[in-house]
Amino acid sequence: MINLEEKIHDHCGVFGIFAPEEEVGRLTYYGLLALQHRGQESAGIAASSQNHITLHKDMGLVDQIFTEDIINKLHGQAALGHTRYATEGASKLSNAQPILLTASFGEFALAHNGNLVNYQQLKTFLLNKGHSLNTSTDSEIIARLIAEANGQSFKEKLINGIPQLRGAFSLVILTADKLYAIRDQWGVRPLTLGQVNGKGWVVASESTAIESIGGEVIREIKPGEMIEMSATGMDSFHQIKNKNTGFCIFEYVYFSRPDSTINSSLVHQTRVRAGQLLAKKHPVKADYVIGVPDSGTSSALGYSQESKIPFQEGLIKSRYVGRTFIQPSQRIRDLGVRLKFSPLAEVLKDKTIIIIDDSIVRGTTLKQLVKLLKSKGVKKIHLRITSPPFRHPCFLGVDVSRYKELIANKNTIEKIRKELGADSLAYLSLTDLKKSIKVKMNFCTGCFNNKYPVRKES
Repeated sequence: MINLEEKIHDHCGVFGIFAPEEEVGRLTYYGLLALQHRGQESAGIAASSQNHITLHKDMGLVDQIFTEDIINKLHGQAALGHTRYATEGASKLSNAQPILLTASFGEFALAHNGNLVNYQQLKTFLLNKGHSLNTSTDSEIIARLIAEANGQSFKEKLINGIPQLRGAFSLVILTADKLYAIRDQWGVRPLTLGQVNGKGWVVASESTAIESIGGEVIREIKPGEMIEMSATGMDSFHQIKNKNTGFCIFEYVYFSRPDSTINSSLVHQTRVRAGQLLAKKHPVKADYVIGVPDSGTSSALGYSQESKIPFQEGLIKSRYVGRTFIQPSQRIRDLGVRLKFSPLAEVLKDKTIIIIDDSIVRGTTLKQLVKLLKSKGVKKIHLRITSPPFRHPCFLGVDVSRYKELIANKNTIEKIRKELGADSLAYLSLTDLKKSIKVKMNFCTGCFNNKYPVRKES
């Protein structure tokens, strides 16, 4: 059995650009700012110029790490960037990305979003081959497997090396003169292709990162597709076909920005529809509907529209505190909720309110919020959740690898309600969640029903 506590899980943001006429380092910096919500622990940028790759990475937020002097040194024809979070115990600079490796054919840098389920087997294979690993990330495993793979060209090494990987991986890889984008054949994590100024090419975890640099979104990179970007243009040179695809449905629920378009569906609109369906299936009388910002706001608008109960700004969010779900320790999560949300006590006092949130994973945020709001005089609190109970671990890139962390795993909805201190609690069904997305495709719904497109290996 894989020891899931031995390695780290990454749910991150990746960005890459091939545009010789542009300031690639600066544009990558802007792209990472647009992906900051996907990870606030560390970030890095690698840029290639004159057959040399310059790398800078550090712990912290993107705008804390990259000064003007540093950005000016990250010049060249292409660059890639990464912003990440990790589980407890893995918060150190050595695990920050991109990974830079020197191989027989030269230097290359790699940025990765996802999680391999055959990490342990691949690690053993590489150690037996004489590799010494510098990190506890599967990103280094991927980089070393590519270097080890058969092939005369880098393309051949990718075609021969990538099929050994099992799990979720959206990759951006930088060589001396080219940029590559690769998506796993199950299509678990997002990766979008775009153009900048009609000449340069750009890839990113979310469409908003491409738009933030003035780029035009072209399309989603297909599951299993490998793309090369170079001075001669863009070449989709290989695709690993797999019938059993499964896009992470949690991207729509929580991870992605509301202004991102995924699989031709605007995330904001899917969340509004989820709120509307929630109001139809689980109505309740109240004075106000309040969303937990930011990922609950769109759904709260939908619930308000359908129920005709006024939407109210009830929680003011500090923009300078990170996402509590992806903070490394439970103690920091508890404190983070109080630092992050400030209730409008005068507006809410003696009122009955409906709080809309996207999900309940550990229950930390909502338990603290309910307690805080009731201490400010709120009369009744009805919780409505725009996804099903989160009952199972994610092995494909979300920071939830232990059953004991999941409040819904062994508790009934009534027990969860009592634990959170709410007056009522209801969830959106998986059928209605899919209905809200309005995209005909296969989803990974393992966190809700234990059905994954690719299983962890024993």
